[in-house]
Amino acid sequence: MDSGLQYDESPIDLTAESESRSKISGFGSLDGSGSGSESTESLRDQVTGFMKSWGEMLMDLAIGCKDVVQQNVVSEDSVVVRKLRKPAAKVSKKLSFLNEFLPEDRDPVHAWPVIFFVFLLALTALSFSSDHDRTVPVLKKIRLHPPGASRVQLPDGRYLAYQELGVSADRARYYLIVPHSFLSSRLAGIPGVKESLLEEYGVRLVSYDLPGFGESDPHRARNLSSSASDMIDLATALGIVEKFWLLGYSTGSMHAWAAMRYFPDKIAGVAMLAPMINPYEPSMNKEEMAKTWEHWLRKRKFMYCLARRWPRLLPFFYRRSFLSGNLEPLDQWMSISLGEKDKLVMTDQVFEDLHQRNVEESIRQGTAKPFVEEAMLQVSNWGFSLPEFRMQKKCKTNGVLSWLMSMYSESECQLIGFQKPIHIWQSMDDRVAPPSVTDYISRVIPEVTVHRLPNEGHFSYFFLCDECHKQIFSAIFGEPRGPIMLSEPRMETHKPEMGLSDTSTTNE
Repeated sequence: MDSGLQYDESPIDLTAESESRSKISGFGSLDGSGSGSESTESLRDQVTGFMKSWGEMLMDLAIGCKDVVQQNVVSEDSVVVRKLRKPAAKVSKKLSFLNEFLPEDRDPVHAWPVIFFVFLLALTALSFSSDHDRTVPVLKKIRLHPPGASRVQLPDGRYLAYQELGVSADRARYYLIVPHSFLSSRLAGIPGVKESLLEEYGVRLVSYDLPGFGESDPHRARNLSSSASDMIDLATALGIVEKFWLLGYSTGSMHAWAAMRYFPDKIAGVAMLAPMINPYEPSMNKEEMAKTWEHWLRKRKFMYCLARRWPRLLPFFYRRSFLSGNLEPLDQWMSISLGEKDKLVMTDQVFEDLHQRNVEESIRQGTAKPFVEEAMLQVSNWGFSLPEFRMQKKCKTNGVLSWLMSMYSESECQLIGFQKPIHIWQSMDDRVAPPSVTDYISRVIPEVTVHRLPNEGHFSYFFLCDECHKQIFSAIFGEPRGPIMLSEPRMETHKPEMGLSDTSTTNE
């Protein structure tokens, strides 16, 4: 036999061709030299192949989704395009003047999405830039202090924590009771008041924790009536038999109003600083209400709305701010913008330490309930209105004849309203309790004595100001007479009641 086929009398060698085919197909000789065994695939090659396959599948899926969107959403006949065509055309027409800022060779349809995307990238870069000029405040940790407050038991079995400063009870010429404001405690009192000033005027200063704050037991159904009762029960337990003065600062003035309404015979007079009222008070006119709300930031307005409509949502925000265990800056949790005087006061280390200790005592019990109650009390119906404190004549008339006789005789007439002195100190740069609040109070209670303080803020006149404290004491107590001597008979510790003809509004 021939060794190969012949073509044009030239033999074709099949041996080399068969060998090359065997190498390509992976098979070789049977002699075990390795050319005849099947090649194995490594784990890396398998993972790479798997990822490529998944990538191709995802690419196909994306292309399919794109086609579906184009056919059902972006197409001219889709429901979305038919509904948005006219509004989009109107908006595009109104914004068409912006196209004038583009180069002539740029299509607005392609140019503006690119500009918008680059703008978003720039904002993102600025927000994460380490060179941003906004300083991030350092949050301080809340510390837990051991209990140590003096407490009295109230008639219903609850305990009320209090603090006393000034002269001793047997030598006190004046008693001054101070209910604290929101996120505060008995430790505030009159912040930074000197013992020497209390001694000079013979004042015994009593501050206490509202129910659920500090070391006071909570109240199951707290309202302004129960708040006034707690104050009177505290005074009785401390042996205060004479009439006492009240001092209400910020939201603490809410509890002073309540005591004035329900126990006027126990009160010698009232001093209020930056008083707060119900911002939804119906007796406010539109101008007073507008001026009050315009000074508050959007977040503060939102919290008032929650307290009035959905108070159950308040704990969610409280637990992420002052109940989180971190002490936030004062202006952040109060949602206020501070004036220059207040900013200066807040930089004082003494103020910072006092504020931190006061907040720590306020949230000692770690529950949001008392704060929710306090917020709800401010924006709910108080059960009384401020015009009720205005002094006016009330005559008993049982008929036309009695009415005619009352016009010529005052035997059947009596004065109603709060007949004790009321002093209000209003800072004109206060953005927490704006001056419009005091304007409203002085309108409905003309007998109020208003002390207007130019260039002062919410904190600057009340915190750590010796001269300010002396001015307050001088206005409500008169000349300093010191404590009562043991040989001196105890006299009435309040100013004489005023008649209608003796009252006026003073602006300082």
